Amino acid sequence: MDVTLQKQIFEFIGGLGLFVFAITYLGEGLQKSTGERLRKVIDTFTSNPIIGVFAGMISTILVQSSSGMIIIVLGLVSARFMTLRQAIGVIMGANIGTTLTAFIIGINFSSYFLPALAVGSMLIVFFYSKKVHYIGQVIFGFGALFLGLELMGDGMREIVSLDIFQDFILNMGNNPFFGVSMGTIFTAVVQKSSVSIGVLQELYKQDSISLTAALPVLFGANIGTTVTVVLASLSASVLAKRAALTHVLLNVSGTIVFLVFLPVFTAFISVVQVSFHLNGAITIAVAHAVFNIFNTLLWLPFVGVLVYLVTKAFPERNTFVTQNQGYLDRQFIEQAPTVALSQVQKEIIEMSHLLLKNFVQAYSYLSTRDRIHAQEVVNLMEILENKERKIKAYFLLLSENALSTLESEDYFRLQEEVHYLKRIGAHCENITEFVDYQLANKVFFTNEASSDLEEMFQSTSKALSETIKALESKNIKSARGVLEIEDRIDRMERVLRKKHILRLNKGECSGAASILFVDIINNLERIGDYAEKLSQHILEQNNS
Repeated sequence: MDVTLQKQIFEFIGGLGLFVFAITYLGEGLQKSTGERLRKVIDTFTSNPIIGVFAGMISTILVQSSSGMIIIVLGLVSARFMTLRQAIGVIMGANIGTTLTAFIIGINFSSYFLPALAVGSMLIVFFYSKKVHYIGQVIFGFGALFLGLELMGDGMREIVSLDIFQDFILNMGNNPFFGVSMGTIFTAVVQKSSVSIGVLQELYKQDSISLTAALPVLFGANIGTTVTVVLASLSASVLAKRAALTHVLLNVSGTIVFLVFLPVFTAFISVVQVSFHLNGAITIAVAHAVFNIFNTLLWLPFVGVLVYLVTKAFPERNTFVTQNQGYLDRQFIEQAPTVALSQVQKEIIEMSHLLLKNFVQAYSYLSTRDRIHAQEVVNLMEILENKERKIKAYFLLLSENALSTLESEDYFRLQEEVHYLKRIGAHCENITEFVDYQLANKVFFTNEASSDLEEMFQSTSKALSETIKALESKNIKSARGVLEIEDRIDRMERVLRKKHILRLNKGECSGAASILFVDIINNLERIGDYAEKLSQHILEQNNS
């Protein structure tokens, strides 16, 4: 092999590798530095697909990966946090949002990639703040991206002159379907449409490929990006499969429409290029944007049709299983840890509801002595323990990823909340066991003692209910209300303990009854303490 040609090939391969790394590294930096914004954007999803389009665009710009954003959507749909109609709007927006990378590549920053690498590396190496590290990662990623492009461009100059390459390009120009296939395969292999479109921009900028040949490759890149999403949906729920199929239908149908009108579209892009004096790279970026915007406008009025088609393709055969899959989708962990943490929060809220039911069953067992309530406590505890195991396993996977400062704070806060809920469950079990002892040993409380217990149970139940309300909606008023109720429970525990000692001294109750009574109110007081701790978290979040 000619030494010059070998050098060119190595430059192209090395540049391509650096470009792929830079896109990924840049996306990670953006995601970590904007994780909380991503969560807020996701929280804006409504039943209106138009709003979903804008939310999808913004989120994809933050994540810098349309397939990554759509994989997040799969998890949200699977967890029923988002409806399919909402998801379709977000997917459309993600397709538009990913075109920003092509425009960035099209702007000539090649003169500044070395300073960007220098500044980025200094921010990463010489500063201890994670926020500064993420900013450095973004700057370094930009520099590496343009260095990779520069190396690819240098490597292409010799390669594109080869006869085999010229024949290859000629085939793409003569056969649009061949171009679509090449774009699809290359994007499926590198798993990033930004990379394949970046290579295409370099080729067109160097006049190594005609616009007629380049556009089908561009369409194929949009199909290729769906492969990553389809693979992610294979092991997911029926709902996630529907969302993935929607992505495929959108991009494939768009490609078919644009292939039918390829001569018209080619002429339109040529006119735009000449009229606005666009360079080759920006011209491809414009074509990419027009393709996705037109495709979105084409399908937006027919979202209901898309929902119908994908629902028919993947009917929901087992409703019970689908509805009880939980929120902990592993795909969130790498794609968007901040979303993964918000899903843990949803599991915690679900746990708190189960614990309230458990608490009510424990009290019902004490007041009615009906064994069915004790069995229900056992059943609920099995569900709660299973949830706790899954959350702990999810936490372990999360800990293996680099989390931002804010994500780390959320991580440890949620771990504490799971522990508090576990302790509340243990105290409910304790109360059930006390009732078991009471029945087995024929221990009875006086009417006054039973009335006191009922009052304390009602206050504790109120504390748990208000805690759940605070967790669900970050309700500050409810959180502060829990603190007041908990103070009342503490005072009640001290008063009831003294009252029971007086009854014991008067001989109105037995020693066994006295011990049981004190044990029960002590457990109720501890449940109130954990409700207070959970509410304190809400107040701390509000103040931060």
